[in-house]
Amino acid sequence: MQTTPIKTIVIVGGGTSGWMTAAALSTILKGRYAIRLVESDEIGIIGVGEATIPMIQRFNKIVGIDESEFLKETQGTFKLGIEFVNWGKLGDRYMHGFGRIGQDLWTVPFEQYWRKMRALGKAQDLEAYSITRMASKANKFMPPPSDVSNSPLNDIAYAYHFDASLYAKYLRKLCIERGVVRTEGKIVQVTQREGDGYVDAVVLASGERVEGDLFIDCSGMRGLLIEETLKTGYEDWSHWLPCDRALAVPCESAATLTPYTRSTAHRAGWQWRIPLQHRIGNGHVYCSKAISDDEAAATLLANLDGKPLADPRLFKFTVGMRKKAWNRNVIAIGLAGGFLEPLESTSIHLVQAAVSQLIEFFPDTGFSAADVDEYNRQSRFHFERIRDFIILHYKANQRDDSEFWKACANMEVPQTLTEKLNLYRSRGRIVRFDNELFAETGWLQVMQGQNLPTEGYNTLVDLQSEEATVEYLESVRAVIAKCVDVMPDHAAYVARHCAAPKLKM
Repeated sequence: MQTTPIKTIVIVGGGTSGWMTAAALSTILKGRYAIRLVESDEIGIIGVGEATIPMIQRFNKIVGIDESEFLKETQGTFKLGIEFVNWGKLGDRYMHGFGRIGQDLWTVPFEQYWRKMRALGKAQDLEAYSITRMASKANKFMPPPSDVSNSPLNDIAYAYHFDASLYAKYLRKLCIERGVVRTEGKIVQVTQREGDGYVDAVVLASGERVEGDLFIDCSGMRGLLIEETLKTGYEDWSHWLPCDRALAVPCESAATLTPYTRSTAHRAGWQWRIPLQHRIGNGHVYCSKAISDDEAAATLLANLDGKPLADPRLFKFTVGMRKKAWNRNVIAIGLAGGFLEPLESTSIHLVQAAVSQLIEFFPDTGFSAADVDEYNRQSRFHFERIRDFIILHYKANQRDDSEFWKACANMEVPQTLTEKLNLYRSRGRIVRFDNELFAETGWLQVMQGQNLPTEGYNTLVDLQSEEATVEYLESVRAVIAKCVDVMPDHAAYVARHCAAPKLKM
Protein backbone atom coordinates (compact mmCIF):
# COMPACT_ATOMS: atom_id res chain seq x y z
CA MET A 1 0.00 0.00 0.00
CA GLN A 2 1.39 3.38 -0.98
CA THR A 3 1.49 5.98 1.78
CA THR A 4 2.42 9.63 1.83
CA PRO A 5 4.69 10.66 4.71
CA ILE A 6 3.87 13.76 6.64
CA LYS A 7 6.35 16.56 6.11
CA THR A 8 5.87 19.09 8.89
CA ILE A 9 5.21 18.69 12.61
CA VAL A 10 4.01 21.77 14.49
CA ILE A 11 4.20 21.80 18.28
CA VAL A 12 1.95 24.44 19.83
CA GLY A 13 3.30 25.56 23.19
CA GLY A 14 6.67 25.24 24.87
CA GLY A 15 7.26 24.52 28.54
CA THR A 16 8.27 21.08 29.71
CA SER A 17 5.79 19.15 27.56
CA GLY A 18 6.51 21.06 24.35
CA TRP A 19 10.27 20.87 24.59
CA MET A 20 10.31 17.26 25.80
CA THR A 21 8.23 16.39 22.73
CA ALA A 22 10.54 18.34 20.45
CA ALA A 23 13.64 16.76 22.02
CA ALA A 24 12.35 13.22 21.56
CA LEU A 25 11.08 13.73 18.00
CA SER A 26 14.20 15.56 16.83
CA THR A 27 16.30 12.67 18.17
CA ILE A 28 14.21 9.78 16.82
CA LEU A 29 13.32 11.31 13.45
CA LYS A 30 16.96 12.21 12.68
CA GLY A 31 16.20 15.47 10.87
CA ARG A 32 14.04 13.86 8.19
CA TYR A 33 10.93 15.77 9.24
CA ALA A 34 10.56 19.51 9.74
CA ILE A 35 9.74 20.25 13.39
CA ARG A 36 8.54 23.69 14.37
CA LEU A 37 7.58 24.82 17.87
CA VAL A 38 5.44 27.91 18.39
CA GLU A 39 5.45 29.54 21.81
CA SER A 40 4.73 32.96 23.22
CA ASP A 41 6.75 34.63 25.94
CA GLU A 42 3.56 36.49 26.85
CA ILE A 43 1.96 33.22 28.00
CA GLY A 44 3.61 31.89 31.13
CA ILE A 45 4.05 28.20 31.88
CA ILE A 46 2.84 26.58 35.09
CA GLY A 47 6.32 25.23 35.73
CA VAL A 48 5.78 23.78 39.22
CA GLY A 49 6.23 20.11 38.31
CA GLU A 50 9.70 19.70 39.71
CA ALA A 51 9.67 16.05 40.84
CA THR A 52 9.93 12.97 38.65
CA ILE A 53 9.94 9.17 38.78
CA PRO A 54 12.78 6.86 37.63
CA MET A 55 11.54 6.42 34.05
CA ILE A 56 12.86 9.88 33.23
CA GLN A 57 16.34 8.37 33.15
CA ARG A 58 15.30 6.43 30.07
CA PHE A 59 14.04 9.59 28.37
CA ASN A 60 17.24 11.47 29.13
CA LYS A 61 19.33 8.59 27.81
CA ILE A 62 17.36 8.38 24.54
CA VAL A 63 17.73 12.10 23.82
CA GLY A 64 21.40 12.06 24.79
CA ILE A 65 21.32 14.13 27.98
CA ASP A 66 24.36 13.98 30.25
CA GLU A 67 23.15 13.57 33.84
CA SER A 68 25.67 15.84 35.56
CA GLU A 69 25.29 18.62 32.99
CA PHE A 70 21.50 18.41 33.13
CA LEU A 71 21.45 18.63 36.95
CA LYS A 72 23.83 21.58 36.95
CA GLU A 73 21.70 23.43 34.40
CA THR A 74 18.44 22.78 36.26
CA GLN A 75 19.61 23.15 39.90
CA GLY A 76 18.67 19.49 40.23
CA THR A 77 18.97 16.99 43.06
CA PHE A 78 18.30 13.26 43.37
CA LYS A 79 15.08 11.61 44.47
CA LEU A 80 14.72 8.17 46.06
CA GLY A 81 11.00 8.35 46.81
CA ILE A 82 8.18 10.33 48.43
CA GLU A 83 7.57 10.66 52.16
CA PHE A 84 3.88 10.82 53.12
CA VAL A 85 2.94 12.56 56.37
CA ASN A 86 -0.54 12.47 58.00
CA TRP A 87 -2.10 10.45 55.19
CA GLY A 88 -3.34 7.44 57.17
CA LYS A 89 -3.89 9.12 60.50
CA LEU A 90 -2.58 12.35 61.96
CA GLY A 91 1.01 11.70 62.99
CA ASP A 92 1.52 8.81 60.56
CA ARG A 93 4.60 8.87 58.34
CA TYR A 94 5.75 6.46 55.64
CA MET A 95 7.81 6.44 52.48
CA HIS A 96 6.97 5.30 48.98
CA GLY A 97 10.50 4.39 47.97
CA PHE A 98 11.60 3.52 44.44
CA GLY A 99 12.90 0.08 43.55
CA ARG A 100 12.37 -3.31 45.10
CA ILE A 101 11.65 -4.32 48.67
CA GLY A 102 13.51 -7.30 50.11
CA GLN A 103 14.97 -10.18 48.14
CA ASP A 104 13.23 -13.13 46.51
CA LEU A 105 13.14 -16.34 48.55
CA TRP A 106 10.85 -18.68 46.65
CA THR A 107 7.70 -18.31 44.54
CA VAL A 108 5.94 -16.21 47.20
CA PRO A 109 6.57 -12.42 47.17
CA PHE A 110 8.87 -11.09 49.87
CA GLU A 111 6.17 -9.05 51.58
CA GLN A 112 4.13 -12.17 52.27
CA TYR A 113 6.91 -13.58 54.50
CA TRP A 114 7.29 -10.16 56.07
CA ARG A 115 3.56 -9.86 56.71
CA LYS A 116 3.43 -13.13 58.68
CA MET A 117 6.49 -12.30 60.77
CA ARG A 118 5.37 -8.72 61.37
CA ALA A 119 2.08 -9.98 62.82
CA LEU A 120 4.10 -12.21 65.16
CA GLY A 121 6.32 -9.31 66.23
CA LYS A 122 9.36 -10.86 64.57
CA ALA A 123 9.99 -8.37 61.76
CA GLN A 124 10.86 -4.69 61.62
CA ASP A 125 8.95 -1.99 59.76
CA LEU A 126 8.78 -2.53 56.00
CA GLU A 127 11.26 0.30 55.41
CA ALA A 128 14.11 -1.76 56.92
CA TYR A 129 14.02 -4.02 53.85
CA SER A 130 14.22 -1.25 51.24
CA ILE A 131 17.57 0.33 50.43
CA THR A 132 16.00 3.47 48.96
CA ARG A 133 13.84 4.02 52.03
CA MET A 134 16.70 3.48 54.45
CA ALA A 135 19.00 5.69 52.39
CA SER A 136 16.33 8.40 52.35
CA LYS A 137 16.02 8.18 56.11
CA ALA A 138 19.79 8.67 56.42
CA ASN A 139 19.94 11.38 53.71
CA LYS A 140 22.33 9.21 51.70
CA PHE A 141 22.60 8.83 47.93
CA MET A 142 24.62 7.14 45.23
CA PRO A 143 23.67 5.63 41.87
CA PRO A 144 23.92 1.85 41.52
CA PRO A 145 27.62 0.98 41.09
CA SER A 146 28.78 -0.69 37.89
CA ASP A 147 31.54 -2.67 39.60
CA VAL A 148 29.47 -4.41 42.31
CA SER A 149 27.17 -7.36 41.72
CA ASN A 150 24.62 -9.25 43.80
CA SER A 151 24.18 -6.37 46.25
CA PRO A 152 21.27 -4.19 47.38
CA LEU A 153 23.31 -1.29 46.00
CA ASN A 154 22.32 -2.54 42.56
CA ASP A 155 18.67 -2.05 43.56
CA ILE A 156 19.01 1.72 44.01
CA ALA A 157 16.38 3.30 41.76
CA TYR A 158 16.19 7.06 41.58
CA ALA A 159 14.70 10.06 39.82
CA TYR A 160 15.29 13.81 40.02
CA HIS A 161 14.06 17.07 41.45
CA PHE A 162 14.66 20.05 39.16
CA ASP A 163 13.46 23.51 38.26
CA ALA A 164 10.89 22.91 35.51
CA SER A 165 11.43 26.29 33.85
CA LEU A 166 15.20 25.71 33.71
CA TYR A 167 14.59 22.21 32.33
CA ALA A 168 12.48 23.67 29.51
CA LYS A 169 15.22 26.18 28.71
CA TYR A 170 17.83 23.41 28.73
CA LEU A 171 15.77 21.30 26.33
CA ARG A 172 15.06 24.32 24.12
CA LYS A 173 18.77 24.90 23.60
CA LEU A 174 19.32 21.22 22.81
CA CYS A 175 16.41 21.14 20.34
CA ILE A 176 17.46 24.25 18.45
CA GLU A 177 20.95 22.77 18.06
CA ARG A 178 19.28 19.73 16.50
CA GLY A 179 17.30 21.67 13.94
CA VAL A 180 13.99 22.37 15.65
CA VAL A 181 12.71 25.77 14.52
CA ARG A 182 11.36 27.91 17.34
CA THR A 183 8.83 30.60 16.45
CA GLU A 184 7.98 33.25 18.99
CA GLY A 185 4.44 34.50 18.67
CA LYS A 186 0.94 34.48 20.03
CA ILE A 187 -1.59 32.36 18.13
CA VAL A 188 -4.73 34.33 17.30
CA GLN A 189 -6.46 31.92 14.92
CA VAL A 190 -6.55 28.22 14.06
CA THR A 191 -7.68 27.27 10.55
CA GLN A 192 -9.19 23.92 9.59
CA ARG A 193 -9.36 22.02 6.34
CA GLU A 194 -12.70 21.98 4.60
CA GLY A 195 -14.43 18.64 4.54
CA ASP A 196 -12.73 16.79 7.41
CA GLY A 197 -11.95 19.56 9.91
CA TYR A 198 -8.27 18.72 10.18
CA VAL A 199 -6.13 21.58 11.46
CA ASP A 200 -4.05 22.97 8.61
CA ALA A 201 -2.47 26.07 10.17
CA VAL A 202 -2.15 28.38 13.13
CA VAL A 203 -2.05 32.11 12.53
CA LEU A 204 0.12 34.38 14.66
CA ALA A 205 -0.57 37.94 15.80
CA SER A 206 2.08 39.05 13.31
CA GLY A 207 -0.05 37.62 10.50
CA GLU A 208 2.33 34.72 9.85
CA ARG A 209 0.61 31.48 8.95
CA VAL A 210 2.30 28.32 10.29
CA GLU A 211 1.14 25.26 8.35
CA GLY A 212 1.66 21.63 9.23
CA ASP A 213 0.55 18.04 8.69
CA LEU A 214 0.67 16.87 12.32
CA PHE A 215 -0.05 19.22 15.23
CA ILE A 216 1.00 18.52 18.82
CA ASP A 217 -1.05 20.50 21.34
CA CYS A 218 1.15 21.45 24.31
CA SER A 219 -0.83 24.59 25.12
CA GLY A 220 -1.59 23.54 28.68
CA MET A 221 -5.02 23.25 30.29
CA ARG A 222 -6.43 25.64 27.72
CA GLY A 223 -6.16 22.97 25.00
CA LEU A 224 -6.05 25.48 22.17
CA LEU A 225 -6.23 22.87 19.42
CA ILE A 226 -7.64 19.75 21.06
CA GLU A 227 -10.49 21.53 22.86
CA GLU A 228 -11.01 25.13 21.76
CA THR A 229 -10.74 24.17 18.10
CA LEU A 230 -11.78 20.49 17.85
CA LYS A 231 -14.25 20.44 20.80
CA THR A 232 -13.00 17.01 21.89
CA GLY A 233 -14.60 17.06 25.35
CA TYR A 234 -13.24 16.50 28.84
CA GLU A 235 -13.91 13.77 31.41
CA ASP A 236 -14.23 15.22 34.92
CA TRP A 237 -12.93 13.01 37.76
CA SER A 238 -13.41 15.51 40.58
CA HIS A 239 -15.99 13.24 42.25
CA TRP A 240 -13.04 10.97 43.08
CA LEU A 241 -10.32 13.60 43.38
CA PRO A 242 -12.01 16.74 44.76
CA CYS A 243 -8.95 19.01 45.02
CA ASP A 244 -9.29 21.71 42.39
CA ARG A 245 -6.72 24.38 43.25
CA ALA A 246 -3.05 24.72 44.06
CA LEU A 247 -0.90 27.49 45.48
CA ALA A 248 2.84 27.31 44.74
CA VAL A 249 5.69 29.21 46.37
CA PRO A 250 9.48 28.76 46.57
CA CYS A 251 11.34 29.25 49.83
CA GLU A 252 14.91 29.36 51.08
CA SER A 253 16.80 26.08 51.38
CA ALA A 254 16.95 24.09 54.59
CA ALA A 255 20.11 22.92 56.36
CA THR A 256 19.72 19.35 55.09
CA LEU A 257 19.37 18.51 51.40
CA THR A 258 17.01 15.55 51.47
CA PRO A 259 16.91 12.98 48.63
CA TYR A 260 13.13 12.69 48.58
CA THR A 261 9.93 14.62 48.01
CA ARG A 262 7.57 15.14 50.94
CA SER A 263 3.78 15.21 50.82
CA THR A 264 2.05 16.39 53.99
CA ALA A 265 -1.72 16.03 54.26
CA HIS A 266 -3.52 19.06 55.70
CA ARG A 267 -7.17 19.64 56.63
CA ALA A 268 -8.49 19.85 53.05
CA GLY A 269 -5.63 18.75 50.83
CA TRP A 270 -1.87 18.31 50.93
CA GLN A 271 1.41 20.19 50.64
CA TRP A 272 4.41 19.25 48.52
CA ARG A 273 8.03 19.93 49.41
CA ILE A 274 10.69 19.50 46.70
CA PRO A 275 14.32 20.31 47.59
CA LEU A 276 16.47 21.82 44.84
CA GLN A 277 20.05 23.07 45.04
CA HIS A 278 19.05 26.74 45.17
CA ARG A 279 15.67 26.64 46.88
CA ILE A 280 12.78 24.45 48.00
CA GLY A 281 9.65 24.19 45.86
CA ASN A 282 6.41 24.14 47.88
CA GLY A 283 2.76 23.97 47.05
CA HIS A 284 -0.63 23.38 48.63
CA VAL A 285 -3.15 21.32 46.63
CA TYR A 286 -6.62 21.73 48.12
CA CYS A 287 -10.39 21.58 47.69
CA SER A 288 -11.90 25.05 47.32
CA LYS A 289 -15.25 23.78 48.64
CA ALA A 290 -13.64 22.87 51.95
CA ILE A 291 -11.19 25.73 52.47
CA SER A 292 -10.80 29.29 51.19
CA ASP A 293 -7.85 30.51 49.14
CA ASP A 294 -6.71 32.72 52.03
CA GLU A 295 -6.84 29.82 54.49
CA ALA A 296 -4.95 27.61 52.04
CA ALA A 297 -2.26 30.26 51.57
CA ALA A 298 -1.90 30.72 55.33
CA THR A 299 -1.46 26.97 55.79
CA LEU A 300 1.15 26.83 53.05
CA LEU A 301 3.17 29.78 54.35
CA ALA A 302 3.04 28.47 57.93
CA ASN A 303 4.67 25.22 56.87
CA LEU A 304 7.76 26.36 54.96
CA ASP A 305 11.37 25.56 55.86
CA GLY A 306 12.56 29.09 55.26
CA LYS A 307 11.66 32.56 54.06
CA PRO A 308 9.33 32.59 51.02
CA LEU A 309 11.04 33.89 47.90
CA ALA A 310 7.88 35.06 46.13
CA ASP A 311 4.16 35.45 46.65
CA PRO A 312 2.12 32.25 46.28
CA ARG A 313 0.79 31.66 42.75
CA LEU A 314 -2.73 30.28 42.36
CA PHE A 315 -3.66 27.59 39.81
CA LYS A 316 -7.17 26.30 39.19
CA PHE A 317 -7.77 22.90 37.62
CA THR A 318 -10.25 20.10 37.10
CA VAL A 319 -8.83 16.62 37.51
CA GLY A 320 -9.57 14.46 34.47
CA MET A 321 -8.62 13.85 30.86
CA ARG A 322 -9.69 14.65 27.31
CA LYS A 323 -12.14 12.16 25.84
CA LYS A 324 -9.56 11.66 23.10
CA ALA A 325 -5.86 12.42 23.31
CA TRP A 326 -5.62 12.11 19.52
CA ASN A 327 -8.35 13.77 17.46
CA ARG A 328 -8.00 14.11 13.67
CA ASN A 329 -4.41 15.32 13.13
CA VAL A 330 -3.97 16.78 16.63
CA ILE A 331 -2.36 14.99 19.58
CA ALA A 332 -2.63 16.56 23.03
CA ILE A 333 0.41 16.08 25.26
CA GLY A 334 0.91 17.31 28.82
CA LEU A 335 -1.78 19.39 30.50
CA ALA A 336 -3.58 19.80 27.19
CA GLY A 337 -4.40 16.09 27.41
CA GLY A 338 -5.49 16.01 31.03
CA PHE A 339 -4.55 16.78 34.61
CA LEU A 340 -3.77 14.49 37.53
CA GLU A 341 -2.60 16.17 40.68
CA PRO A 342 1.15 15.72 41.24
CA LEU A 343 0.82 13.55 44.34
CA GLU A 344 3.00 10.78 42.85
CA SER A 345 5.04 13.00 40.50
CA THR A 346 3.51 11.55 37.33
CA SER A 347 2.99 14.72 35.24
CA ILE A 348 6.30 14.59 33.42
CA HIS A 349 6.07 10.82 33.03
CA LEU A 350 2.71 11.19 31.26
CA VAL A 351 4.42 13.51 28.76
CA GLN A 352 7.14 10.91 28.27
CA ALA A 353 4.58 8.11 27.83
CA ALA A 354 2.57 10.14 25.30
CA VAL A 355 5.66 10.88 23.21
CA SER A 356 6.64 7.20 23.33
CA GLN A 357 3.18 6.23 22.08
CA LEU A 358 3.37 8.85 19.32
CA ILE A 359 6.63 7.34 18.09
CA GLU A 360 5.12 3.84 18.20
CA PHE A 361 2.06 4.94 16.21
CA PHE A 362 3.76 7.60 14.11
CA PRO A 363 1.33 8.50 11.31
CA ASP A 364 1.44 9.21 7.63
CA THR A 365 -1.00 11.58 5.97
CA GLY A 366 -3.66 8.85 5.96
CA PHE A 367 -3.94 8.94 9.78
CA SER A 368 -5.07 5.33 10.21
CA ALA A 369 -8.22 5.12 12.33
CA ALA A 370 -7.01 1.86 13.89
CA ASP A 371 -3.76 3.49 14.99
CA VAL A 372 -5.55 6.52 16.40
CA ASP A 373 -8.02 4.33 18.31
CA GLU A 374 -5.22 2.23 19.84
CA TYR A 375 -3.26 5.34 20.80
CA ASN A 376 -6.33 6.68 22.57
CA ARG A 377 -6.96 3.35 24.29
CA GLN A 378 -3.42 3.21 25.64
CA SER A 379 -3.53 6.84 26.70
CA ARG A 380 -6.75 6.23 28.62
CA PHE A 381 -5.28 3.13 30.26
CA HIS A 382 -2.25 5.07 31.54
CA PHE A 383 -4.38 7.93 32.87
CA GLU A 384 -6.97 5.70 34.54
CA ARG A 385 -4.45 3.42 36.28
CA ILE A 386 -2.51 6.39 37.64
CA ARG A 387 -5.84 7.97 38.64
CA ASP A 388 -6.70 4.87 40.67
CA PHE A 389 -3.34 4.93 42.45
CA ILE A 390 -3.85 8.56 43.44
CA ILE A 391 -7.42 7.91 44.58
CA LEU A 392 -6.05 5.14 46.84
CA HIS A 393 -4.18 7.71 48.94
CA TYR A 394 -7.42 9.58 49.66
CA LYS A 395 -9.64 6.52 50.11
CA ALA A 396 -7.28 4.72 52.50
CA ASN A 397 -7.35 7.26 55.31
CA GLN A 398 -8.63 6.99 58.88
CA ARG A 399 -8.67 10.70 59.69
CA ASP A 400 -11.67 12.12 61.52
CA ASP A 401 -10.48 15.70 61.94
CA SER A 402 -12.32 17.14 58.93
CA GLU A 403 -15.34 16.46 56.76
CA PHE A 404 -13.04 16.43 53.72
CA TRP A 405 -11.15 13.33 54.86
CA LYS A 406 -14.28 11.58 56.13
CA ALA A 407 -15.91 12.04 52.71
CA CYS A 408 -12.80 10.68 50.96
CA ALA A 409 -12.77 7.58 53.17
CA ASN A 410 -16.46 6.90 52.47
CA MET A 411 -16.56 7.62 48.73
CA GLU A 412 -17.29 5.03 46.07
CA VAL A 413 -14.21 4.37 43.94
CA PRO A 414 -13.73 3.00 40.40
CA GLN A 415 -14.34 -0.74 40.01
CA THR A 416 -10.72 -1.25 38.96
CA LEU A 417 -9.55 0.13 42.30
CA THR A 418 -12.17 -1.85 44.22
CA GLU A 419 -10.75 -5.03 42.73
CA LYS A 420 -7.26 -4.08 43.91
CA LEU A 421 -8.52 -3.33 47.41
CA ASN A 422 -10.44 -6.59 47.67
CA LEU A 423 -7.43 -8.68 46.65
CA TYR A 424 -5.23 -6.90 49.17
CA ARG A 425 -7.72 -7.22 52.02
CA SER A 426 -8.11 -10.92 51.34
CA ARG A 427 -4.51 -12.18 51.56
CA GLY A 428 -2.38 -9.12 50.97
CA ARG A 429 -2.23 -9.91 47.26
CA ILE A 430 -1.35 -7.19 44.79
CA VAL A 431 -1.97 -7.82 41.10
CA ARG A 432 -0.50 -5.57 38.45
CA PHE A 433 -2.94 -4.85 35.66
CA ASP A 434 -1.24 -5.33 32.29
CA ASN A 435 1.62 -2.82 32.02
CA GLU A 436 0.28 -0.17 34.40
CA LEU A 437 2.82 2.36 35.65
CA PHE A 438 2.97 1.50 39.34
CA ALA A 439 4.27 -1.96 40.15
CA GLU A 440 3.36 -4.15 43.11
CA THR A 441 5.88 -2.50 45.46
CA GLY A 442 4.30 0.93 44.92
CA TRP A 443 0.81 -0.29 45.77
CA LEU A 444 2.17 -2.26 48.74
CA GLN A 445 3.88 0.74 50.30
CA VAL A 446 0.80 2.96 50.13
CA MET A 447 -1.63 0.26 51.29
CA GLN A 448 0.58 -0.82 54.16
CA GLY A 449 1.71 2.71 54.96
CA GLN A 450 -1.90 3.87 55.30
CA ASN A 451 -2.91 0.99 57.54
CA LEU A 452 -5.12 -1.04 55.19
CA PRO A 453 -5.84 -4.32 57.00
CA THR A 454 -5.48 -7.78 55.49
CA GLU A 455 -7.20 -10.96 56.59
CA GLY A 456 -4.05 -13.04 56.29
CA TYR A 457 -1.20 -13.97 53.98
CA ASN A 458 -0.41 -16.43 51.22
CA THR A 459 -0.59 -19.86 52.86
CA LEU A 460 2.48 -21.07 50.96
CA VAL A 461 4.53 -18.92 53.33
CA ASP A 462 3.98 -21.66 55.93
CA LEU A 463 6.08 -24.08 53.90
CA GLN A 464 9.07 -22.17 55.33
CA SER A 465 9.70 -22.54 59.07
CA GLU A 466 9.37 -19.48 61.28
CA GLU A 467 13.03 -19.76 62.28
CA ALA A 468 14.21 -19.86 58.67
CA THR A 469 11.93 -16.96 57.73
CA VAL A 470 13.18 -14.81 60.61
CA GLU A 471 16.77 -15.58 59.61
CA TYR A 472 15.99 -14.70 56.00
CA LEU A 473 14.40 -11.36 56.93
CA GLU A 474 17.24 -10.45 59.26
CA SER A 475 19.88 -11.20 56.65
CA VAL A 476 18.13 -8.90 54.16
CA ARG A 477 17.83 -6.12 56.74
CA ALA A 478 21.45 -6.41 57.89
CA VAL A 479 22.90 -6.33 54.38
CA ILE A 480 20.82 -3.27 53.46
CA ALA A 481 21.93 -1.49 56.65
CA LYS A 482 25.60 -2.14 55.82
CA CYS A 483 25.12 -0.85 52.28
CA VAL A 484 23.49 2.37 53.50
CA ASP A 485 26.41 2.89 55.89
CA VAL A 486 28.88 3.08 52.99
CA MET A 487 26.75 5.42 50.88
CA PRO A 488 27.79 9.11 50.76
CA ASP A 489 25.69 11.97 52.06
CA HIS A 490 23.25 13.25 49.43
CA ALA A 491 24.42 16.87 49.65
CA ALA A 492 28.05 15.77 49.45
CA TYR A 493 27.37 13.66 46.38
CA VAL A 494 25.58 16.56 44.64
CA ALA A 495 28.39 18.98 45.54
CA ARG A 496 31.00 16.61 44.15
CA HIS A 497 29.31 15.52 40.92
CA CYS A 498 26.75 18.10 39.80
CA ALA A 499 26.95 21.31 41.81
CA ALA A 500 25.06 24.08 40.01
CA PRO A 501 26.24 27.69 39.79
CA LYS A 502 24.75 30.02 42.37
CA LEU A 503 21.71 31.90 41.17
CA LYS A 504 20.60 35.34 42.26
CA MET A 505 17.23 34.86 43.96
